[in-house]
Amino acid sequence: MFKLTSLNLNGIRSATSKGLEAWLAQAQPDCICVQEVKAQAPDIAGKFESFGDLRGHFQFAEKKGYSGVGVYSRHEPSEVRIGYGSAEFDAEGRYVELRFDTSSRKFSIISAYFPSGSSGEDRQAAKFRFLEELYPHLQQLRAERDFVLCGDINIAHQEIDLKNWKGNKKNSGFLPEERAWMSKTLSEGGLVDVYRKLHPDTTDDCYTWWSNRGQAYAKNVGWRLDYHLATPAIASTAREVAIYKAEKFSDHAPITVGYDLAL
Repeated sequence: MFKLTSLNLNGIRSATSKGLEAWLAQAQPDCICVQEVKAQAPDIAGKFESFGDLRGHFQFAEKKGYSGVGVYSRHEPSEVRIGYGSAEFDAEGRYVELRFDTSSRKFSIISAYFPSGSSGEDRQAAKFRFLEELYPHLQQLRAERDFVLCGDINIAHQEIDLKNWKGNKKNSGFLPEERAWMSKTLSEGGLVDVYRKLHPDTTDDCYTWWSNRGQAYAKNVGWRLDYHLATPAIASTAREVAIYKAEKFSDHAPITVGYDLAL
């Protein structure tokens, strides 16, 4: 079983101060994709290059204390790709891809952090530009190799993916255009929402993010924003999924999928 975890850290220094390293040592994932590292290369050096035998590979944002993604893996990749070729969004630290290629298989693990549009119209417009750019990139990638994209996608796809869907129809993260992008990516785009493959009808237990306002976590008023999106061949090997909520490292919870595959 290959255990692949995804977690928005909301700051690597914050998450590690709340027990992340001890949990990783116990959970023993083979790979963890992280988002919102909120650090630069000098902040990582000597402190966070590795967690045990998991070695990190990162894309940092140019802006300090902002965004940033990484993939920690116990397996050495054959290639690391930083960014997806976007003049606008590669500067924001939103995409890192580890390739594990052999003579018989081409396979990638991607950590991605989709923009949030909740801070205003400008950022929502940026989010739409990101979605428009990323879709053809994923299509080209799917034509060339199998992959799983893990990350904070900042979109709740269906009504069952958030508690208060009626009150969020006009809010970023549940806008019709965002949900349509997800539907297109899963239908025409040919990718598989791995959590929903394993748990097509789960509601309250599916959430991975809770607002810091109004006791949302205590009341489980959450959203499912963190995904594994996989090509069909990889998704078909998914056997189990778990969202860890016993400890709180961030405003997001880690989601781990067990795949019946070997690198």
